[in-house]
Amino acid sequence: MDDAKKRSLQKLACKVRMGVLEGVHSAKSGHPGGSLSAADMITYLYFQELRVDPANPHWEERDRFVLSKGHCAPALYAALALRGFFPQEELKNLRHVGAMLQGHPNMNDTPGIDMSTGSLGQGISAACGMALSAKLSEKDWRVCAMLGDGELEEGLVWEAAMFAAFYKLDNLTAIVDYNGLQIDGRLSEVCSPEPIPEKFAAFGWNVVEIDGHDWEQIEDALAQARRTKGRPTVIIQKTIKGKGVSFMEDQVGWHGKGPDDEQYAAAMKELNRQLEALGE
Repeated sequence: MDDAKKRSLQKLACKVRMGVLEGVHSAKSGHPGGSLSAADMITYLYFQELRVDPANPHWEERDRFVLSKGHCAPALYAALALRGFFPQEELKNLRHVGAMLQGHPNMNDTPGIDMSTGSLGQGISAACGMALSAKLSEKDWRVCAMLGDGELEEGLVWEAAMFAAFYKLDNLTAIVDYNGLQIDGRLSEVCSPEPIPEKFAAFGWNVVEIDGHDWEQIEDALAQARRTKGRPTVIIQKTIKGKGVSFMEDQVGWHGKGPDDEQYAAAMKELNRQLEALGE
């Protein structure tokens, strides 16, 4: 990946993070921690990987993305707005009564959302159905689904893993956002799903492990997923919860609360400095 492309992605990801903060601050609630950890991968998907058309969100030949960890919708909304699916002003209405953007993705009301999610474990199951549908219809579109690491404690995830491998869904890529924290604390202290790579491999998946904040590794992992035939791929990306905002990083308390005015101003100042350093 050349420097210009990397710098462009870094700028976009920074703006996605700013959109996350704008939304959860306005709502006075939401889930900034996991949204910020997932921002780099979601940015790469919507600006490099996925075949989508903001002017035609229901285009039949589009690639599909399912945010199985639906509570991290602020990152997805920020990326969709930046990509042109709807005005960025909508981010300020996050979680407001009657607004387009609710706390979890709603495919009926929000352009660019391919599946309504929120009940953990169900998003990856829906993604399996989409991928099988493409196979049966002889379509070449692909499906990506992002799960949280705590979400792997749901039995439904492993039923989906078995299903995807049995039906050889090589058009499906699962992405585990492994930031090590869930709502009740550290993954290792709540109900650890480890060993994660070995479990997916035992179910018959192609397993790729990466640093989820390294652009070259993100690019290479998704390319490997496209090349892999006969079985689904899971990308296990190690990330930092709250990435990009120093006082939120690796802090479980930022799993599910919005910043107050002072915290919002400090976070946005930090992100603006990052943008300036990138030449924005």
